Amino acid sequence: MNIKKGDKVIVLSGDDKGKVGIVQKVYPVLNKVVVEGVNVHKKHKKPTQGTPEGSILDVYVPFDASKVALVDPKTKKATRVHIKFVDGKKVRVGKSGESLEKK
Repeated sequence: MNIKKGDKVIVLSGDDKGKVGIVQKVYPVLNKVVVEGVNVHKKHKKPTQGTPEGSILDVYVPFDASKVALVDPKTKKATRVHIKFVDGKKVRVGKSGESLEKK
């Protein structure tokens, strides 16, 4: 999986197609990601003694990582990831040649 927490991604398919957001959490074993502002569901909580009026919560639901692509910092479009060695370290690079690593 080439997506890490904090990466800027664009959604490629589904109801939220075209939305851009920051990755909040990654589940590499399940191949799922949680993206800020994408795939938000409403959860209704029953009234309890602590909250007698009940509540409606926004829940970020994880979805498949294949539905998102990293955003190239130079072109601001979806890009595939290539690995380049710089000073003996692996660096993720977009199609434009711009580094995808956080500064």
